[in-house]
Amino acid sequence: MTRESVLSNANIVLDDEVLYGSVKVRDGIIADISAGSDAPAGSEDFEGDYLLPGLVELHTDHLESHFQPRPGTHWDPIPAVLSHDAQLAGAGVTTVFDAVRIGAMGGQDDNADKAQLMIAAVSHAADAGILRADHFVHLRCEVAAPDTVREFDDIGDVAAVRLASLMDHTPGQRQYADVEAFRRYMVGKGRVSEGDVEALMAERRVTAEQYSSPNRRAIAERANSRGIILAAHDDATVEHVDEAHGFGVRISEFPTTELAASRARDVGQLIVMGAPNIVRGGSQSGNVAAATMLAKGLLDILSSDYVPFSPLQAVFRAEADGIVSLPEAVRLVSANPARAVALEDRGRIRPGLRADLVRVHAHRRAPVAQHPAGVPVPVVRGVWRTGRRVA
Repeated sequence: MTRESVLSNANIVLDDEVLYGSVKVRDGIIADISAGSDAPAGSEDFEGDYLLPGLVELHTDHLESHFQPRPGTHWDPIPAVLSHDAQLAGAGVTTVFDAVRIGAMGGQDDNADKAQLMIAAVSHAADAGILRADHFVHLRCEVAAPDTVREFDDIGDVAAVRLASLMDHTPGQRQYADVEAFRRYMVGKGRVSEGDVEALMAERRVTAEQYSSPNRRAIAERANSRGIILAAHDDATVEHVDEAHGFGVRISEFPTTELAASRARDVGQLIVMGAPNIVRGGSQSGNVAAATMLAKGLLDILSSDYVPFSPLQAVFRAEADGIVSLPEAVRLVSANPARAVALEDRGRIRPGLRADLVRVHAHRRAPVAQHPAGVPVPVVRGVWRTGRRVA
């Protein structure tokens, strides 16, 4: 039996324009797009709200926080996945790569068992059909840790694992080139006392000297052999980018300098930065601002990182600030990330693609000098995955 619906009177955000009209969905696929205000009987009237493609999220750390909501407290992994899933769907995300960290350094919990539990829970929930969004796994591989390669091997060839990033959070380089940022983060998170942080930094540098380079190569070789897409994390120099390119890296996550981002563009890597960076107006670690990179054409993808709702906020903020048009901003959270991970069946509102869709009302705050019309606050009013309403 054919399943058909029509979403009418919507401001439809297409690849290069915003079209007022209707979208017809048939059996989970976008069947037709038409301009105008005709609303067939039984259609859902958007009353001028925006219709966006469902967001594709490549890097969210929030599954881990649902699994371990407090230090030493672990939640049942399947309900943790369901809670995480509901939060993301409520933020307009219809496809998500759940970031799961492997490789423990000093000052961190040992997470080898946690990673396998979370991956198994994601796989179980997806196979059971109890998730709102489409879930995959993004392995965040801390190459400076001694046991990262073993943990990667222990996870095995799991179908849900489609993306892996090569990370190195050693203080004094990459994200933590400013060691004070490392100090603030570790002490602020309660992972180490102020009196012990210097010893921790020294220990991490010694460990990284031994393990970072061989682990980076070993993880890259394993990922390539399994068809897992590779991302580099926090590249800061031309040498970092060139090394990553040599390993087959296709995605540059959070480059910390304009120099690294420019080189990533030269070698064809898609550049990811955090949506919170756009919303806050800068990096929490004092690195390069995402808005600057976007204005210079050195940014392809926004991810939620540590705030699940931030991609939608960043889309409307970037448009309101005059950095890019709304269709250009929407591509940062839909079409571009879908292309980065070879999911060509989604990320755009176009006939023949999946009907992964989001209804967004742009609520306006009180006018301010910078924004006479008021800063828009996106409000999610409906989410559809393959034509079925999930939020």
